[in-house]
Amino acid sequence: MTAESHRRRRFWQILLLSAGLLVLTVISAGSVYLVNKAREDNKWVVHTIEVENQIHALLLEVRRAESAARGYLLTQGADFKADHDKAVTAIIPALDRLTRLSGDNPGQRANIEKLSASIETRLGQFAQEMDFIANGQPEKATALVREVASTDATAAIARVATAMLQEEERLFRLRTANADRSQTFAASMTGIGSGLVVVLALISIWLVRRSARARDEAETRLREAYANLESVVDERTADLREANDEIQRFAYIVSHDLRSPLVNIMGFTSELDELRGDIFRRIGNLAHVPADGAPLAPAAPGEIALEGADKQLQEDFSEALGFIKSSIAKMDRLISAILNLTREGRREFQPAKIDTTELIEAIVSTVAHQAAEAQAEIHLEPLPNLVSDRLALEQIFSNLIDNAIKYLKSGVPGEIRIRGRTKLGYAIFEISDNGRGIDPKDHQRIFDLFRRAGTQDKPGQGIGLAHVRALVRRLGGTMSVSSELNAGSTFTITLPIAWNASNRNRER
Repeated sequence: MTAESHRRRRFWQILLLSAGLLVLTVISAGSVYLVNKAREDNKWVVHTIEVENQIHALLLEVRRAESAARGYLLTQGADFKADHDKAVTAIIPALDRLTRLSGDNPGQRANIEKLSASIETRLGQFAQEMDFIANGQPEKATALVREVASTDATAAIARVATAMLQEEERLFRLRTANADRSQTFAASMTGIGSGLVVVLALISIWLVRRSARARDEAETRLREAYANLESVVDERTADLREANDEIQRFAYIVSHDLRSPLVNIMGFTSELDELRGDIFRRIGNLAHVPADGAPLAPAAPGEIALEGADKQLQEDFSEALGFIKSSIAKMDRLISAILNLTREGRREFQPAKIDTTELIEAIVSTVAHQAAEAQAEIHLEPLPNLVSDRLALEQIFSNLIDNAIKYLKSGVPGEIRIRGRTKLGYAIFEISDNGRGIDPKDHQRIFDLFRRAGTQDKPGQGIGLAHVRALVRRLGGTMSVSSELNAGSTFTITLPIAWNASNRNRER
């Protein structure tokens, strides 16, 4: 398969999947909308039924009150009186609930007002009837009942209630039709969506099978290429090992050979330093010879009485000699550092179970004097244990803790905190301080060999952090720094909890 046909097939696959996703999204959104609409329509149907039931319940209580009042008028029975009071008490709550249920319909609210007025009138008549009977005036109660029958208050209540029932019946038919239509649309949308899903599933199966065949063909070709690649990788790996060993040997030889002329320079510099005193003593003596030529008494050892140009010459000579000595000392330290790096690079790491807390406590105890002089406190939190190379870990943490103490801000109490945690098979260590901090633009520079950042007022060759990062990488981990100027620094080291040295040592 050519690259062009592969791109074309990928394009149509993406287009088809995008169209399918769009269709499914539209169907899903439409189905959700229609289902919600059907649920809303059904809710209104149920609401209509509740209103009708409440109208019937209100009419029932009014009829109960009338029947009980007539029974009480005829028999003076206490049961009729209790039944009448109970029915009258239930009328107002039933009317209030009907008012709440009908509040969404302006026409029904007008009927509710009429119904409320009629019920209020009828309740007043009930109260008068009961008062007449309670006062022993049943004839007045009977007359009032006849008057109520002539004014037809109960019939007015029935007429308004019937009008409300007719309105609810109309709403019931309309809302039922809407609910049925919404359910039909929802069912149709679901059916269409299911059909499209099946079609898309079949197309997807076809595409997957086609891709699987292409993948099998690619895997076959890859296995063939991999068979040839293994030999190439082994050959290149052997070349890299040989080149790495050659670089280490070269660094060792160069640093070793540089030391020989450096020793000679140091020796001749020492002889120049001894000759300096004799030379300038003779110059001083010659500068003070009297006019008659009589020799002066020699000056005391170490005393050189020079003036003018001779004195300036002596100072320049001493300054130049001092520069030579300091440069020799610096070069000696650099050569020693290179030798140490090459020796460390040849050492094979040996994994061992290490109590990290105990190891760092021992390191902290060795720098306790420096920390006390810097007015710094070192806080050590519980740390996870490791299987790793002990000497490498000692060098890593010793260097970082020593740097944290070295670069604290003068005049400010130092605080160094060492903490750790585990995550996904790795131990994460953080060494933080409240010292000078590091400019963000120098975060990578400080890990380069012989490179330093910030004010150079502390002894060092710019090797420590480069060596630390090299050790961390050999242990299969990573190292990073987070810092701002005058805001302290946090060095983060991530190491495998259980390190296997076989692969790393084999690579070397």
